[in-house]
Amino acid sequence: MKVLDLFCADDHAFEGWFGSEDDFQSQLARGLVQCPLCGNAHIRKGLSAPRLNLRSSSDAGSQASQPTQPVQATNGAVTPQAMHAAWLHMARQIVARTEDVGQRFAVEARRMHYGEIEERPIRGQASPGETAELLDEGIAVLPLLLPDAATESLQ
Repeated sequence: MKVLDLFCADDHAFEGWFGSEDDFQSQLARGLVQCPLCGNAHIRKGLSAPRLNLRSSSDAGSQASQPTQPVQATNGAVTPQAMHAAWLHMARQIVARTEDVGQRFAVEARRMHYGEIEERPIRGQASPGETAELLDEGIAVLPLLLPDAATESLQ
């Protein structure tokens, strides 16, 4: 397994795991590698230190069951990697707890607001004009970019 430090065009840092350099290059060429924070597919590799797993299989199993802790610098400041991980976690929670109504978002939001249908948590797409109209009508909406990584299962 090849673990790479990757950066998008906006300089968001993230980690990618690939079977080989050829696997990475193939996925990159097909546009399958995207920044989990912003969805940008213009990715470059950073310098990566080799990762060696020297634990026995029993040590690895006990390590895997422990919860992941936020990455913090020694001075207590939250690192960009921890912020990115928190953002992706929040985005996945939104996806898991809402119904994707796609292009019907504005229609469904209005129907709920005016009591035509039961309220439920939804997400979808609306144009900037539709969003402005919803807000003018007093319908609370939050434009939010959810990266593709939030809607895909982890492998």
